[in-house]
Amino acid sequence: MTISRRRFLTASALTIPVVTLTGCGANANPNQRNLAMVFDQTRCIGCEACEQACREANQVPEGVTRLQIQRTGPFGEGADTNYRFDRKSCVHCETAACIAVCPTGACFRDENGVVDVDPYKCVGCQYCIAACPYRVRYVDPVTKAVDKCDFCRKSRLAEGRLPACVEACPTKALTFGDLNDPSSEIVQVLRSKQTYRDKVDLGTRPKLYKVPHGKGEVI
Repeated sequence: MTISRRRFLTASALTIPVVTLTGCGANANPNQRNLAMVFDQTRCIGCEACEQACREANQVPEGVTRLQIQRTGPFGEGADTNYRFDRKSCVHCETAACIAVCPTGACFRDENGVVDVDPYKCVGCQYCIAACPYRVRYVDPVTKAVDKCDFCRKSRLAEGRLPACVEACPTKALTFGDLNDPSSEIVQVLRSKQTYRDKVDLGTRPKLYKVPHGKGEVI
């Protein structure tokens, strides 16, 4: 039996041990958090409650968005008909191209591993938008600075709460937490479920993990 290169790479990516995926282990700094998120495609129903909660919590202007739920399908027929829902938002790369190209230091990573933008330092050059392989940044029509998902860093996280999207999800499709804490819920999810990350071949080390839909579409 033969197997295509694409199928081999997909199977390999889905079975990488969680220690490799998260960077947890002997080299992790126990005094520093490394925040990340898991999006479970098998639980998402496409209700878009996360999108609305994000917009309200972070006062995102109309015409732009920090978070999108994308639907593909339908797959199957009759009672087996189903759709695949995917999340498009900043993946908070550990090796972030946006930070590397920013000429003013507006793009940065905070002490918890969250990639963010300082609107007061941003000059609107859009180098970071061009460099981001995930195409999740935009120019805020009000501030004229680049913006994106920051895990609700300046709103919910500052209050000790979970990101708005996580709190709003009715099916618990989102798990958020500290990769450096072996007892955290997110680490337990990563240890128990197959996950993948987008465009890992670019060396970005993204921190948005996805539990695959498992039906219809080949990842």
